[in-house]
Amino acid sequence: MDFIDLEKLEHWYNLNFEKRLTGRRILFEDIYPLISSLSSKFKKEILGYSENNIPIYKITIGTGDTNILTWSQMHGNESTGTKALFDLFKFFEDDSDEIKKITALILTSCTLEFIVLLNPDGAIKFTRENANEIDLNRDAVDQKAVESKLLRKTLENSNPKFCFNLHDQRSIFNVKGTQNSATISFLAPSEDIQRTLTTGRKQTMSVVVAMNNFLQQIIPNQIGRYTDEFYPTATGDNFQKLGHNTLLIEAGHYKNDYERDITRKFNFYALLKGLFYIATATNYANYKPYFDIPTNDEKFLDIIYKNVKVKEGTIEQTKDIGIQYKFRVVNNQLIRYKHIEKTGDLTNYYTYNYVNGENLKLEDLKLSNS
Repeated sequence: MDFIDLEKLEHWYNLNFEKRLTGRRILFEDIYPLISSLSSKFKKEILGYSENNIPIYKITIGTGDTNILTWSQMHGNESTGTKALFDLFKFFEDDSDEIKKITALILTSCTLEFIVLLNPDGAIKFTRENANEIDLNRDAVDQKAVESKLLRKTLENSNPKFCFNLHDQRSIFNVKGTQNSATISFLAPSEDIQRTLTTGRKQTMSVVVAMNNFLQQIIPNQIGRYTDEFYPTATGDNFQKLGHNTLLIEAGHYKNDYERDITRKFNFYALLKGLFYIATATNYANYKPYFDIPTNDEKFLDIIYKNVKVKEGTIEQTKDIGIQYKFRVVNNQLIRYKHIEKTGDLTNYYTYNYVNGENLKLEDLKLSNS
């Protein structure tokens, strides 16, 4: 069976995405009403509680033999995947004939489990880490965090063939060899320091190839690939090593989309295509094009001010100033502010926002909340 036509999918998405979730800071209180309103198609259960006693939910749908486990917001400040999951749930709720052809095939072939906000304490603070300042994505071996223990227990109980590990990446990443920001990036993690191409990694790569081929029709040359250097304590590397094919989807920057409310659509498309591919694949032999996806580079900036006057001691000279936006929570509100990431000759760096700074001094840039 063919995948849904792109034009029809775009039309469906524009009418039906989960409009109640917007912005970068997504909290448990934002998703709880949406979980509560899911139909009886979905099984909803509390896996456990965060360090600060916030419920962590697992949502299950499907009856197929292939188990797939997906989790979002392992890093509390990386919420695009959470928004995309609730868009996906809306897709599964749709009973129209065109959509049902796709969802019925996926749900009879697969059993899908979703942990929709693994790190609710970090979401409140808008930090990678949990309440005890543990990075859950580097806690796969020690499992010091209660959230890490819940994830591992779920993995062991579910025994998934595939996992989707949903993250956000900084806007500093561009697709190598282009001036484009990396809007979506993929990774098929290594199982060992030699980066051995095991059967599991080849299967993981083939799913990435299918997702990339679909997204290239929509955002060509805006899709990157992370280095597959082995990280001994990372979740994806360890789950892959344990025999659970783990795909990382990293949501990144799209032009003028600092809320990641456009990128979420591409995240949703990638998830849907990946699930469809797994549900329909007769083999996972098409892995080699994975290596044709350009790697990520770190040469993208949110703003580049050209030829700004900078005074160092008694000497005034002109420099390019590269700005990266950062975020923090102030009075329970997420604030975006400018941070100097690079200075000097930034000819080899890229942005969607060049500013002529010839008549500006460094102090004019208002490096404060904006």
